[in-house]
Amino acid sequence: MGKPLVAVFSGAGMSTDSGIPDYRGPQGLWRREPDAEKLVTYAYYMADPDVRRRSWLMRAEIGALGARPNAAHLAVAELERGGTPVRVVTQNVDGLHQLAGMPARKVFELHGTARSVVCTSCHARSEMDEALARVAAGEPDPACRACGGILKAATVMFGERLDPQVLGHAMAVAKGCQVFIAVGSTLQVQPAASLAGMAAEAGARLIIVNAEETPYDSLADEVIREPIGTALPALLARIGS
Repeated sequence: MGKPLVAVFSGAGMSTDSGIPDYRGPQGLWRREPDAEKLVTYAYYMADPDVRRRSWLMRAEIGALGARPNAAHLAVAELERGGTPVRVVTQNVDGLHQLAGMPARKVFELHGTARSVVCTSCHARSEMDEALARVAAGEPDPACRACGGILKAATVMFGERLDPQVLGHAMAVAKGCQVFIAVGSTLQVQPAASLAGMAAEAGARLIIVNAEETPYDSLADEVIREPIGTALPALLARIGS
């Protein structure tokens, strides 16, 4: 009998050990600075150049492009390299699963990526580090070089729909896996969070690794409250053995 298909559903808690702050936790960005939510809300961003200016500065300050994969990301990639079929569905936009060695085609980024920027007019894509270099050089709100349109991170902002194709792939993974591990997510943002319930309903073993309670804990076969950086590698070593 072949190895089980393992789905890893990762949220912000997966990347805090890499120095990227989460949003809704006790020390989360939204709790510390509630106004920051405007900086990633599509309607505010498109309507107000000052919001865009502050949004670019926030991206530079968070420094996500300089973040490196931590032990949890590396453990997921190691499980895949060891011959276990793995698919990653992530709410994160930091690209750290791919940097850790997960093949890009096996990673489904529900909320897009902060490593690229996209023009809201002509949809041309370019690199985030290039846009941030323009900001550092004195352009507070860099425009699209192709058409002069408004640039934004290639992430799904509040008020934007998830990419239906990416969501469709994620749902197929949830329904088709034998093990579904939700790690570092509050499982509160829909429709992404419902994937945990979908997997459990389809008969997958549901494992939740998170510091705080989630709405899906009662459905889980196992709930782990230990720190992700040590708990996830130990769990994946057990699954892969």
